[in-house]
Amino acid sequence: MTGSPLRSALLLLAALAGIGGVAFVLQQSLYAGREPLDLTADLGPGAVPAAAPATAAAAPASTLPNIDAAWVSATAARAGIPERAVLAYARATVQADPDCGLGWTTLAGIGWVESQHGTIGGRTLREDGTSSRRILGPALDGVGKVAAIRATAESTRWHGDPQWDHAVGQLQFIPSTWETWASDGDGDGRSDPNDIDDAALATARYLCHDGRDLTTGTGWAGGIFSYNHAQAYVDAVYAAATSYASRTS
Repeated sequence: MTGSPLRSALLLLAALAGIGGVAFVLQQSLYAGREPLDLTADLGPGAVPAAAPATAAAAPASTLPNIDAAWVSATAARAGIPERAVLAYARATVQADPDCGLGWTTLAGIGWVESQHGTIGGRTLREDGTSSRRILGPALDGVGKVAAIRATAESTRWHGDPQWDHAVGQLQFIPSTWETWASDGDGDGRSDPNDIDDAALATARYLCHDGRDLTTGTGWAGGIFSYNHAQAYVDAVYAAATSYASRTS
């Protein structure tokens, strides 16, 4: 990730930001110009099922990369990121399309802006990749800056709200998007957006699809903009990602 091409790309995206609005939401609809986001609005005791629904695995255990534990520990300490999050981002980067040029700091930038790497609101990131409490975004009810997305029987299984959808997990996937990009980042045979390993791999696949080249400024900024159509979101992810890069280089 280089600085100057990305800054140039951010200027280009300032013009694109006016195209979308609420109707142009593809993946995230939660960012409102805050860093980090306030995503602590759980629906209440018992609203979310104890067991997440299983979906088809996208990465069998035999393909899991072996990430050096010493590198994970040292990098996490320098960056101020939980080790389990660094491991998830690193695995996802290695499993992503090598022609995409995705760096782990890009995933870390998104992870910080979306949920402080699964620790927002006093949560902790557990060894199995889940947060100590589920992370749900606000209801996507069309009020304010969010789209209006009705819940379905399938999506309600993820967030417990029978009326409106909510983005789910550390990287805040809308259930309909998860259906397309569901991934198994830790080889346990399940795909769960509440598992940072799975969510990180799904994010990597999402950013790299259609042959996107994230080594260029326009490619990188375009990928982040596709994740959330807001210029402020691109700026926030860029700031976080470059900060992590500078701390760990």
